[in-house]
Amino acid sequence: MPVFLWKGRTLAGESQSGEIEVGRQEEALEILRKKKILITSMRPKSGGIALPKFGGSGISTKDLAIFTRQFATMISAGLPLVQCLDILAKQSSKPSFGRVIGEVTREVESGSTLSDALGRHRAVFDDLFRNMVAAGEAGGVLDEILMRLATYIEKADALKRKVQSALVYPVVVLTVALGATAFMLVFIIPTFAKMFSDFGGELPLPTKLVLGLSNFMIGYWWALLLGIAGLVVLASRYYATEVGKRTVDGMMLRIPVIGDVLLKGAVARFTRTLGTLISSGVPILSGLEITSRTSGNMVISEAIMTARTSIREGETVAAPLKSSGVFPPMVVQMISVGEQTGALDEMLTKIAVFYEAEVDTAVDTLTSIIEPVMIVIMGGIVGTMVVAMYLPMFKLISVVAGGNG
Repeated sequence: MPVFLWKGRTLAGESQSGEIEVGRQEEALEILRKKKILITSMRPKSGGIALPKFGGSGISTKDLAIFTRQFATMISAGLPLVQCLDILAKQSSKPSFGRVIGEVTREVESGSTLSDALGRHRAVFDDLFRNMVAAGEAGGVLDEILMRLATYIEKADALKRKVQSALVYPVVVLTVALGATAFMLVFIIPTFAKMFSDFGGELPLPTKLVLGLSNFMIGYWWALLLGIAGLVVLASRYYATEVGKRTVDGMMLRIPVIGDVLLKGAVARFTRTLGTLISSGVPILSGLEITSRTSGNMVISEAIMTARTSIREGETVAAPLKSSGVFPPMVVQMISVGEQTGALDEMLTKIAVFYEAEVDTAVDTLTSIIEPVMIVIMGGIVGTMVVAMYLPMFKLISVVAGGNG
């Protein structure tokens, strides 16, 4: 039988890991769930991630949002559940998604609840989706829950794209700058090198440095590529560890401007997710556990899990969030007011709306700052190389002028 490696947390928030030998991954999850262990990751011992998230199996977040909204519309129109699923399976634009919906339809026809049927397809429907559907079934408001879920998926995807664009933009600009520099060193500088060798004489130090860098790029480009590849592999392996992920995620939050975008995006995701879950009837302990896995940052995830432990011990959500030092004071204060007034879900939604707008502003700020900075950097690099190449020419001109004189 296959062996699965797992990591998780106890209800008290303690990290645990181990191996389990069972026939299928679903069996392993069920066994660990009965032991009251909250699984954060699971994979076969031979390798490969086995616990997927939204959009797994080639099914995008957009596909899932469209399916959810159409499903909600048909149920609110009074169509039977099985008929809704059958229609959605037939009209799905992706055959793989259509097959999944078809299997869910057959399982519901056989007597399973919708949430249980979705639970057999974890590659498509994550914990958040299944828990909200289960809450909708229990409360008899499945259409409302699905509509709320569709809105959540769309907003979460939009937020994710904004944060990604903020991170991708500087990387693209930096890559172009480095590419232009490498092009000059490999193809343009050697032309000057040949001319200087014919000229003879002692070259200025800046010129020697640029020519040396050019010769290294031409002669040892393979070593440079191997070095970069090695650094990428080492960095990815380090980030795969718990200590590495915590360290890197903490550093990312402290980077000027970029850290601001990441923090605001994480706060918006946390409040939007938890607010949607609570307003849908999902217990707050389950909501916090699900939210911690969707935070996208280990530092924030641990702060959320600490809050979960605090609630289990009869305390508030706001206190541990404040002591973590990660969440802005305004967020903590608004959550505290929401707890005191019994309107935590509404307050969380208000915070999410505010911080989603803040992410837009932060992304615009980042873009406006990066453009002039990269222009200065590129100008400095190109200017330095140009001056270094022209210094010998100035020397040659002075020698010729002196000889004529």
